[in-house]
Amino acid sequence: RLHLVTWNVGTASPPPDVTSLLQLDSLGPTMDMYVIGLQEVNSRITNFLSDMAFDDPWSIFFMTVLSPLGYIKLSSVRMQGLLLLIFVKHVYLPFIRDIHTHYTRTGLYGYWGNKGGVTIRMSLYGHTVCFMNCHLPAHMENTEQRLDDFEKILEMQFEGENIPSSLDHDILFWFGDLNFRIADHGIHFVRESINNKRYNLLWEKDQLNMAKKKEAFLQDFIEGPLQFKPTYKFDLYSDVYDTSEKKRKPAWTDRILWRVKNLCQHASKEGQFSEEEQTISVTLNNYISHMSYGISDHKPVTATFGLELKPLLLDPLVRLNPEGEWSAEHDVLISYSAVPEFPSSAWDWIGLFKVAFRHVNDYVTYAWVEDDEISSSKDSKQVYMSAAEIPDMGGEFLLCFYSNNLQSIVGISQPFQIQPSRTSIEKDLTQEENSWMQKPDNLESHDEF
Repeated sequence: RLHLVTWNVGTASPPPDVTSLLQLDSLGPTMDMYVIGLQEVNSRITNFLSDMAFDDPWSIFFMTVLSPLGYIKLSSVRMQGLLLLIFVKHVYLPFIRDIHTHYTRTGLYGYWGNKGGVTIRMSLYGHTVCFMNCHLPAHMENTEQRLDDFEKILEMQFEGENIPSSLDHDILFWFGDLNFRIADHGIHFVRESINNKRYNLLWEKDQLNMAKKKEAFLQDFIEGPLQFKPTYKFDLYSDVYDTSEKKRKPAWTDRILWRVKNLCQHASKEGQFSEEEQTISVTLNNYISHMSYGISDHKPVTATFGLELKPLLLDPLVRLNPEGEWSAEHDVLISYSAVPEFPSSAWDWIGLFKVAFRHVNDYVTYAWVEDDEISSSKDSKQVYMSAAEIPDMGGEFLLCFYSNNLQSIVGISQPFQIQPSRTSIEKDLTQEENSWMQKPDNLESHDEF
């Protein structure tokens, strides 16, 4: 289950709550992956330079919300105001490989990144998946420029060997503030149609729908029905369309589309897929806007998908386990085994993480696989971690094996307990005694208590 968000946040700070945006209050099964594409993230020079050194406020915000629920930030890419974040449940980490990011500037003839696209691609259970968050040129008359810019973004190439182009991925998701408008109809007709919920009267004049009928490179992209109000342009903190002097005509600028390569290749063949042929299935479960969010003049749009993939990878590249009972009283051991074809490196490492860790650099400590190895056999190897590095307070932790060559986590242990050390237990007992002794002993004499 994949939940995809697109939102032009208009340089605003994160809202107090995103429960409904992320469907965290849904009664159905939880999501396996969140893909969050933002446009117009605050990119003033001072903000941008500080965000380059540290995570930006939006990334921190979504990590704070999602990491306690068992999601890790798998990857992110930013180009000025464009930000793309991907979060995934821990259990899927060993089956996600070959993660690469890219960005394409199209503003000011390619010299400025206020418009363009940011992209993350990966291999998921052996299938190639690409996510593309775009902010295309504004204004009614710039349809051709929007299409030209998107073609340019599609033509970009990832750095690295044997990485397919974006259109050669098994699944390609395209979303963002695409800025397509509603042509021909006047503002009064558009607003009346919206007020009467007769959105279908506007679909044929939606510039993206019109372009999909004419442009060959768009015809394989699929979109759910636009059964929600146009998401632009609103007065801030309201569901009232633009009351400023400009009185912008409402439009579905914020969109989510997808393309399945197998469907494109087999579309001309007669008959239905056989079970053996169809190794990938993408089902749109809902496609909605979220009217309650008012921090910008756009409303966020989300799409929830079911992805069915016939796994081409069934086993993680590395299996690893903590040996024996862990505490800060003594050095501890980790055993691991790798499949024969695993491309090991002297820079591979094993990290100790709290269960609710945020991203791959959020480790408590780590051991170099090669430098800290203490035994090796055909079937498995052992690595040690120093007692000095183990948290005194104990708690629930995970081990993750990070591959330098693949730039990703390729193995993850089951959660396990680290026992608190004797000194930390004694310290806790002493603190409890002290706090008890400091309590006033005359409370009983105060009747109002």
